[in-house]
Amino acid sequence: MAANDSTILAAPGKGEKTIIVFYDGGCPLCRREINHYKQFASDGIIRWIDIFHDDSLLGRFNLGADEAMRRFHVIDQAGNVTRGAAAFLVLWQALPGYRHLAKLIALLHLSPILELGYEWFAKRRYRRACGREAGSCANLPDA
Repeated sequence: MAANDSTILAAPGKGEKTIIVFYDGGCPLCRREINHYKQFASDGIIRWIDIFHDDSLLGRFNLGADEAMRRFHVIDQAGNVTRGAAAFLVLWQALPGYRHLAKLIALLHLSPILELGYEWFAKRRYRRACGREAGSCANLPDA
């Protein structure tokens, strides 16, 4: 995270830090999943960024648009970038109802298996996302 970006993580009016979730709002499955998570999120604790429509914050975390489209990214409350299955665990830890799932996955050391499954899915989702319109992911602007 860049030195002047601590305000990006500030929760409005709460004095707490938020997490930032970058997601592909052009992907119907991704949108559905994020909308599901939003139902559990406390106000201001999570900042949801639809990178399909606005990728302007990616560069502040040294992420390119193509990289962000390939894998799910979450910025934790300390400003650390997490990717893939690890990013889901950071998100789940912030959501009531999902915290227990995140703890169980950690307790049973299931993260590597979750990551393998996520990588398999992410590669296929990315290929579909790149072919959904006349352009391709290679034509996405870099952040």
